[in-house]
Amino acid sequence: MLMEATRELYWNIGHGASVLLPMYLFTFAALGFLIKSCLQRLNIYRQGKPLNRTDQREVRIVSLVKNVLLQSRVLLVKGPGYAHGLFFWGFFLLFIGTCFVAAQADFTDLLFGYRFLNGDFYKFFSLALDLAGLAVLAMLAGLFVRRYLVRPKGLETSRDDAVMHGLLFAILVTGFVIEGARMAVTELPVNPGLALWSPVGLLFAKALSGMGEGALRSLHLSLWWLHFILVIGFICAIPFTKFRHIFTTSANYFFADLGPKGALVTIDMEGDAESFGVAHIKDMTWKDIFDTDACTKCKRCQDRCPAHGTDKPLSPMKVINQLGEVACANPEASLIETVGKDALWSCTTCRACQEICPASIEHVNKVVDMRRNLVLMEGEFPGEEVMVAMDNVEVNGNPLGMAYASRGDWASELPVSLMADGAEVDILYFVGCYASFDKRNIKVATSFIQLCAAAGVRVGILGKEEKCCGEPMRKLGNEYLYQSMAAENIETIKGYGVKKVVTACPHCFNTLSKDYRDLGFDVEAEHYTTFLNRLVTEGKLKIKADAFDCTYHDSCYIGRYNDIYREPRALLAAAGGTVREMERCQAESFCCGAGGGRIMAEEKLGSRISESRAKMAAATGSATLVSNCPFCLTMFEDGIKGAELEGQLAPRDVAEILVERLSA
Repeated sequence: MLMEATRELYWNIGHGASVLLPMYLFTFAALGFLIKSCLQRLNIYRQGKPLNRTDQREVRIVSLVKNVLLQSRVLLVKGPGYAHGLFFWGFFLLFIGTCFVAAQADFTDLLFGYRFLNGDFYKFFSLALDLAGLAVLAMLAGLFVRRYLVRPKGLETSRDDAVMHGLLFAILVTGFVIEGARMAVTELPVNPGLALWSPVGLLFAKALSGMGEGALRSLHLSLWWLHFILVIGFICAIPFTKFRHIFTTSANYFFADLGPKGALVTIDMEGDAESFGVAHIKDMTWKDIFDTDACTKCKRCQDRCPAHGTDKPLSPMKVINQLGEVACANPEASLIETVGKDALWSCTTCRACQEICPASIEHVNKVVDMRRNLVLMEGEFPGEEVMVAMDNVEVNGNPLGMAYASRGDWASELPVSLMADGAEVDILYFVGCYASFDKRNIKVATSFIQLCAAAGVRVGILGKEEKCCGEPMRKLGNEYLYQSMAAENIETIKGYGVKKVVTACPHCFNTLSKDYRDLGFDVEAEHYTTFLNRLVTEGKLKIKADAFDCTYHDSCYIGRYNDIYREPRALLAAAGGTVREMERCQAESFCCGAGGGRIMAEEKLGSRISESRAKMAAATGSATLVSNCPFCLTMFEDGIKGAELEGQLAPRDVAEILVERLSA
């Protein structure tokens, strides 16, 4: 059998006791060096504040196994994702196979004469490893071509990339040549049928078959040592190159945030903290610093960032790497100055970067934390118009500067009750600032009330008692103002004993359902699309289908933040709509540009995000752009004008379409 030939060659070429001892000494020394270097790197992470990311260990372990072995997050992107997946699986099989061969050759067979790699099992084992090695080599070549020859825009290369490709390529090729040299001596002359089970090795064996046995033995021995040295070099290089993502990215799956998706940490504004937000590495958590080591610079986040895609000075990938460079080289440096204020203010907190990241890196909280320091400690805002909006919120409870007493005027002629009047209601409609004061969005609020009335749902509103939910202020870094607004809203809503809150604003919904929980809010909150879809499904709201064509925009705070994709489309289908999906849709949706508090700020850098999204919608050929967010609707009104698409594309809300198709 093949293992007998392998064993013979193992001893005759020189892989005997004289080789075995130094081989394992070198191996253990390399592993010791690896462990020591990794432990030293822990000192970098310890610069950050403590954070518990070891709760729910079973869930974390499942996530780690799923994402490492199945490459789930890596495969979110076809092409390079599949190439990396095949590379990983092939290399994993080679590693397992090498361990099996070493266990038999160096232990069970050598010490006890017991062989577990034999018979048909070994044939398939040999075939699997050969094909795995070939797949790894092919994928490595493909990744090399992508990174060096047809490099996509924004994909950066470094010394680490050259080291990684060079080492891995040399390890794989020398491995196949070693196999070919062995087979040319022990299989081709005596058992050519067995050689067929190692097809790649057979090709090398035939190429080397013209050499004499002595030369083959010398080649095998010299390459064996070269191969071994390369492997040792690979192990030792891990802590100092991008190879470390083998461990850090895998560990990051375990350390992922298991809390509500996208929820921010609530600052204790009443505590004795000397500063708020993040200005230096010591202000970050250890997980924030660990994230910088998990980054593979794959640029997936950068490709999906709406700010970067519209020529603004923000790249989520660069932000993470800049933070890592500071943590390693200059911990006292200002993170805000390193990243750049324009980059920080450009973020729309759309979460596209985090959703696609194969390393589970958390980008948004880092940006918001640095904004918090700018606002709370330095009093800086992205523009004068934002300062005015903040003042308006403090005075009148809304960023539009409208009198708080007129907040409920829009509903004076509608079948809706004021909670202050003590009426019995089924739901509290949290209207939001834009639906209360903006003429275009008042039409949406009116449509929602009409739909509820048609379904027999009794609706109440807070009217002048309602304040801005505080989300735009919070995402811009003004945690103090956010908590002030939140405290008033929570006290008011809970005071009325409300059982359910429904809102048409995704930002209000995300805030009420997640962020307010830290402040004692425990009332159920629901977005109007899921609420209306349930009414339609239960037969309480009857919509007649009237065929129309549209394209649908997934709001970031309904889609990526809350995974609500099906219900809005189901409502459009019930109304007779045929949705033409944009190239960027669902989890890949492109932000309207209003998130992260940007609804209050002028877009002065690069091109307008809303115009880019309007052009994507127009490219579908549909004349109607449907959204489910007052911010999106407002941005699209401007974006369509700016892109000169008036007359070709009209923005509408889901509720407006449904109310037109109410059954009598």
